[in-house]
Amino acid sequence: MNAKRIYLSNPHIGHLEQEYVAEAFATNWIAPLGPHVDAFERELAQAVGTAGAVALSSGTAAIHLALRLAGVGRGDTVFCSTLTFVASANPILYEGAVPVFIDSEPDSWNMSPAALQRAFIDAELQGRLPKAVVVVHLYGQSADMAPILELCGLYGVPVIEDAAESLGATYRQRSSGTFGRFGVYSFNGNKMITTSGGGAIVSDDLEALDKARFWSTQSREPVPHYEHTQIGFNYRMSNVAAAIGRGQLRVLEERVESRRRVYDRYFRALSRLDGIAFMPEAPYGRSTRWLTALTVDAERTGWNRSRLLEELAGRNIEARPVWKPMHLQPLFQSCSYYPHEQHRSVSDELFGSGICLPSGSDLQEEDQNRVIDAIMTLVSSVAGKRVLQ
Repeated sequence: MNAKRIYLSNPHIGHLEQEYVAEAFATNWIAPLGPHVDAFERELAQAVGTAGAVALSSGTAAIHLALRLAGVGRGDTVFCSTLTFVASANPILYEGAVPVFIDSEPDSWNMSPAALQRAFIDAELQGRLPKAVVVVHLYGQSADMAPILELCGLYGVPVIEDAAESLGATYRQRSSGTFGRFGVYSFNGNKMITTSGGGAIVSDDLEALDKARFWSTQSREPVPHYEHTQIGFNYRMSNVAAAIGRGQLRVLEERVESRRRVYDRYFRALSRLDGIAFMPEAPYGRSTRWLTALTVDAERTGWNRSRLLEELAGRNIEARPVWKPMHLQPLFQSCSYYPHEQHRSVSDELFGSGICLPSGSDLQEEDQNRVIDAIMTLVSSVAGKRVLQ
C-alpha cells in the first residue's frame, strides 16, 4: 500500500493564525487567559449574531455548562438527538440526569419533530417534562428549528443547540446555533474551524454567559485569596488556542465554500451510481457540508456499508460510518427512545447504510478523484458482474 493516506477531515491552518500565535508568544500571553480570548469571544459572537460568547476548552465542556445553566440536575430528564457523537449526550450524565433519545427525520437527518412531539406528550402524561432539549445539527446542516422551538415553547422547555458541526450553516438566513437559549460550537481539529481543541457557548443571555465564564475558571471568587463557594471546572480556553481561533474565524466562509465544493464534486460523480444517495440539503438553509455523507443500498450496489469501508481503508482512504445512534450504544441501553414513526427508526437505517467520505477543506482534487475512482470502480465492478450474469 504505497498511496498516501487521505484523511477524513484534516485541520486546515493558514498564515494569519500563525501571526496571532506569534503575537501571543511575543507578549508572553501563554496563560489560560489573555487578550486573544476576549477578542475571540467578541469576534465569534459578532460572526454568528449573538450578544455574547464564552470560549472554552471543548465543545463537550460547552454542552456541560449549557446544561447547568438550564438547571439540569440529578434525576432530571433531557431530550437529545440520537444520531450524534457521544459528546452530545455524555454531559447529561455528568449532571446525574437521564437522556431520552429522539430519532431523525429523513429530509434533513436531524431531530424529528414528530418523534419529539410524541416524547413531550408522554412526558406530560407522566408529569415529568424534560429540563432541556439538546438539538444536534448533523454533519453541518441545521435541524428544522421552527417546529422544534414551537414544541419546546409550548411546554416551556429551553433548547440547547449542539452546533459543533455546523458553524457557518444557516437556517432561514440566521446562523445555526443562535435559535435556542444556548448554542454550542466545537473547534476540535476536524471541525469547520479549529483552535486545536476548544469550544464555545453563544447566547443573548449575557448574565448566563457570565455565570458560565465564572464556572469555567474553577468558580474562583473575585477576592485576593482563593475563595470558592460553588463547584467549578477547568474549562477555559487558553490565549494561544484563542489566537488560532481568531485567524481561523477570518476564513470561515472560505472553509464553508471549500467543503461545499468537495460535496459538489462527489455528488456530480457518484450520484449517477444506482443505490448511492446523498444526505439531502433541506430547503430552509445552507449546510456547511462539514462531512459529505451518503447512503449505500446494499441490494442495488452489491456492497454493504462495512465492506465498502474496508475496501476504502485498504486503499489508504479514511472513511467512516454515519454516527452509531445513542440509543444503540451500550452506555445508554436503559434509556428511552422515540423513533420517527412507530415502526420506523430513521437513525437505525442511516447507521446501517451511511458513510462519510474525506471532506476536509484542504482536500486536493487529485486526492478526491482517488476516492471517487475507488468507489466507482468497486460499485461498477459488481454492477458489471450482474450484467454478465
